[in-house]
Amino acid sequence: MRILTGLVAAALAAVAALFGGWLAWGRDLPNVEDLDVLEYTGATRVYARDGQQVGVLTPNLGSGPRVNQTLLRKEQMSGALRAAVVTSEDRRFFEHRGLDLIGIARGVLRSATGDVEGGSSITQQTVKNTLLVDLEGARTPERKFKEALLAFQVERQFTKDEILTTYLNVIYWGSGGHRDIIGADAAAHAYFDKNARDLSLAESVYLATLIPSPGRYFDYRSYRPLMRSLLDRMVEDGRVTRLEADNAWHERLQPAGWRVRYDADGDVTSATLVDRTAKNLPPLPPRQHGHFLQTVERALVEQFGRKTVYGGTGLKVYTTMDLQAQQAAERASRDARLPDDATLGIALVQPSTGEVLALVGQKLDEAGRGGEWNNAVQSRRQVGSSVKPLLYTLALSKGWKQDDTVPDLPLEGDYQPKNYSGTYTGRPVTLRYALDHSLNLPTVRLAQKVGVAPFESKLRDLGLTLPDDGGLSLSIGTVEASPLQMAAAYATFANGGTYREPTVLRRVVGPGGQDLPLRKPTARRVWDEQTAYLGLDMIRGVVGDLGRGQGGLAWRARIPGWDVAGKTGTTNDVKDLWFVGVTPVVSGAVWVGKQEGGAMPQTAYSGEVAAPVWQQAVSGALAGRQAVAYRVPAGVTTRWTRGVNMAFREERAGAFGGLFRRGRDQAARDEAARQAEAQRQQDLPQQQEQAARGRRRRAGRAGDGGPTGGRTAGRRNRRRRSRPPAIRPRRRRRPVRPSSSVRPRSRRRRSRPRRSRLRVSRRHATRPPVRPRPSVSRTSSSNSNSNSRSSSRSRRSPTPSRSPRTCSPPRSPRRPRTTPRSRRTTTPPRKRPRTISFRPSRRPPRTPTGRTRRTTPSTTSTRPTPSAHPEAGSRQEARP
Repeated sequence: MRILTGLVAAALAAVAALFGGWLAWGRDLPNVEDLDVLEYTGATRVYARDGQQVGVLTPNLGSGPRVNQTLLRKEQMSGALRAAVVTSEDRRFFEHRGLDLIGIARGVLRSATGDVEGGSSITQQTVKNTLLVDLEGARTPERKFKEALLAFQVERQFTKDEILTTYLNVIYWGSGGHRDIIGADAAAHAYFDKNARDLSLAESVYLATLIPSPGRYFDYRSYRPLMRSLLDRMVEDGRVTRLEADNAWHERLQPAGWRVRYDADGDVTSATLVDRTAKNLPPLPPRQHGHFLQTVERALVEQFGRKTVYGGTGLKVYTTMDLQAQQAAERASRDARLPDDATLGIALVQPSTGEVLALVGQKLDEAGRGGEWNNAVQSRRQVGSSVKPLLYTLALSKGWKQDDTVPDLPLEGDYQPKNYSGTYTGRPVTLRYALDHSLNLPTVRLAQKVGVAPFESKLRDLGLTLPDDGGLSLSIGTVEASPLQMAAAYATFANGGTYREPTVLRRVVGPGGQDLPLRKPTARRVWDEQTAYLGLDMIRGVVGDLGRGQGGLAWRARIPGWDVAGKTGTTNDVKDLWFVGVTPVVSGAVWVGKQEGGAMPQTAYSGEVAAPVWQQAVSGALAGRQAVAYRVPAGVTTRWTRGVNMAFREERAGAFGGLFRRGRDQAARDEAARQAEAQRQQDLPQQQEQAARGRRRRAGRAGDGGPTGGRTAGRRNRRRRSRPPAIRPRRRRRPVRPSSSVRPRSRRRRSRPRRSRLRVSRRHATRPPVRPRPSVSRTSSSNSNSNSRSSSRSRRSPTPSRSPRTCSPPRSPRRPRTTPRSRRTTTPPRKRPRTISFRPSRRPPRTPTGRTRRTTPSTTSTRPTPSAHPEAGSRQEARP
């Protein structure tokens, strides 16, 4: 009873699982009729947007990221090859209906014992490599469920021979140098240099043993016993006789590049690989605009199916390709200077319509050849810092401004991101500054303020697919996207905030001349016009604010005559390099990285690798066009802030939204100031200790070696530093003249009045100040305060008509400190007074406000005023 109950429960669970899988994945299955490409002979012609033909689409079959353009029919293949492949891969192929339950059970049991073995049938492998190529062979429940459903449909739609023929046309047989070895025709030519219909039984068995692992080619002697095992199983299954199997074993097989010797029993006595490249295939002739045409074909098959695309006489397809932009992107790919083993992807989009202008999916060689995998559309790579403008624009939509500040400080908690440099400023920085320098810490703090959930929703609105556990790391680029997706997301900055789904089709004409209906691409508003322009202004700053030698990240993307905006992006370990940018008429993205993943050199920077590629591609697309400017929406103004011309919203007087926004901004600034102050208080003890050590070190150097020399010198230095700069005296370098009169200048000099500069002996700088004396006229002989020497010189003047030199009464200087630092109260001993002398200055003095004040010549002497110090005598005063 318990056993029966368990079986019923298991059956109900299986039915529930099937029903749940159907609800989740069963409604979105590809059309199995697409496998019937061998019966199609039509050719679809493809045209650019200007009507010029750019290519022809012919039937083909894909194998994962690879495509086989040479398809064989059943009669073009060796019967021995078909029998050997069935015995090797799926012995019950002609008995089951798509799923080999015995093979699946055997695979599960062997996997439980540690010996991994696949249980997929030939039908399932065919479905995986053709209809489910977009899932890239992922071992997920979705792929397994769709694979099983499609296998049943394929078995009902096609015969066993048709399924086997399709399988042999898409199977992967290793690398062939310039291109992969896909399909039976390529395998026969690569390993034995003959057609597939001419393969012997021994050669067919050898090729069948390579299907699970093409790397077996490099160790022929070790894997030779697998051929004997496969021949024995073919005899057991009745596909060959024992005599045929023995003859095949004794055949002196010589795979390409190998020199093999056998004994009389068919065993290998020696095997030497003399040429590892002997199996390489010659490169195919370059296919012009291949990656764009590949994208067009996928779009056509998705909307109309292969039967419509390749049946009859084919279609006429008018695409969105801009031939000038496509050729510029291909030229940029050929000229790109990339790290070793790196490739790229380029996508250019028209912002106003979402139409794709150009696509290049690989680094092209001089002949224009590249890999089949289209990195511009099919790849999904982490975007790095190129996602930051989307977060900053979201913050601007919520009331933040470019000059609002966020602390550049480490975060609290388990998640501890770092800036790219590994350092932080420890102070609040503006949003503009943080984006210009691509700082991670302020960006993550901004994401905390804005919220992760709103940011995730906005990224989905922009057509991006998010990971399940992104969190705060999404703000610094853990989201994965293709260059085409990023170009479409950035296009919203240039078109006023509307996301338009990228499209490559403009018009499709059927065999009868009628236009076929096209699916209308989606369009939705993600930013309002003001927010889109503010975000655009921020990424314009990334390109334009900082240039060469100023730490600029994207100055190499500038295009003369055009307003360029964009952002760089780099992921951990330099696995991906990005630049995404916009102009008023073109939005584009460039990705650089290794095809199989992995780190590039640490000296590779996105601004030096990806940005120049983008600049060359976009500038070529814009060549010959008249430059246009971005449209500035109403309600946006610009002003210079912190040395940068920034865009802001115009605040409406009395609007409650502005009040709330200002309050929110003030709260953010207060929080930033609080965190900065907390960090400063944390670092204060260490800074004070460093300052104290520095003072002790300087005081010790200034001392004269005595027991108190250092302390006295330090006290004297502190007194000097405490004086106002305006009256800080300078040491005289020559003896003081006992006379206090002012020498008249030579008559050969010009008569322009001059001011004097105060020069006071540093030793007596602490003496009581001197009150201002009246200025002395050099032409007057009646001045009672002038000494005899000056009076005599005045009397010897040949003519009184020369313009005199006068000085207006100066302003009293600030009274310096007269009490030493030790705060002594006793009167210092009287010393011999020293004369404070003056030297005329060649430049006019400055007033306390900092402006130069000139005096006009006067023909009369100034009236003397009482001296400020009884020992000063007659002297000429000047303003400090």
